[in-house]
Amino acid sequence: MSQDVYIFEVSEKSFPSAVIENSHKLPVVVEFMGVWSEPCFAVDETFSTLAREFAGQFIFAKVDIDEQPELRKQYHIENVPTLVVIKDGNVSRVDMGLLTDVEARALLREQGISHESDDMREQARDKHMAGDTAGAIMLLTQAIQKHPSNTRVAMDMVQIFIDINELENARGLFKRLPERDQNSDMGKSLAGQLAFAELAAKTEGLEALQARVEADNKDAQGRFDLAICLVAQHDFKQAMDHLLYMVQHMADFNDGAAREMMITLLRMIKENSPELAAEYQRKLSNIMAK
Repeated sequence: MSQDVYIFEVSEKSFPSAVIENSHKLPVVVEFMGVWSEPCFAVDETFSTLAREFAGQFIFAKVDIDEQPELRKQYHIENVPTLVVIKDGNVSRVDMGLLTDVEARALLREQGISHESDDMREQARDKHMAGDTAGAIMLLTQAIQKHPSNTRVAMDMVQIFIDINELENARGLFKRLPERDQNSDMGKSLAGQLAFAELAAKTEGLEALQARVEADNKDAQGRFDLAICLVAQHDFKQAMDHLLYMVQHMADFNDGAAREMMITLLRMIKENSPELAAEYQRKLSNIMAK
């Protein structure tokens, strides 16, 4: 398999050969972008990185809409960034807006481009969700042996350790991840979950706190600790409902601790639950605007 990296800037003149003709050999991901747009540069960086990781398996082509107005018109580009996947000369997929690394990899997987270790990650996730955590851990162990540089496998293992409350193992493995992975969206999500799980371990516990809040609706500390425990249980929606209640009715508790936790939680979940994060960001903004 060729190890050439295919990243091109294309014009109206070069588009037929660089994109259309080549799409009969490899999938072509075309980014319609503006040099003035930060999200465009983020998408550029994501797919340039993936083009190097999956060298020779797809072509990443970039079109500056300000310099190529005819291509913009031809492909009906209204907003940037817009990704157009072209295969065998035809448009097979269109995505608008900023894509996360996870979403970008899913797009490539749809085109048959993925690592075997990532396929094993999907199988492991299904096993874990079905209750076969031991089987999931075994699959992830095999995946890391096949592809040691795929640190996403290790991050999945951290997630499982958090889920089964093996916090010491989770923290130890997380600390061994490269700094770039710790600072990635997924890494920040894991770090946030670890922090909440460790905080939850210091509280009275979920059931006791639920009873405490039911008995005294004005118990700010109990409600705050309950939100922590709910986050640790991955019940983000109910946790944020409690935090929103506090922002609205107990805003002064610990110098605005509920609002700060809410913001932290929104950042933590935006990678895996973007719609939920957007919904509660709107709710928080509406409360703060009053």
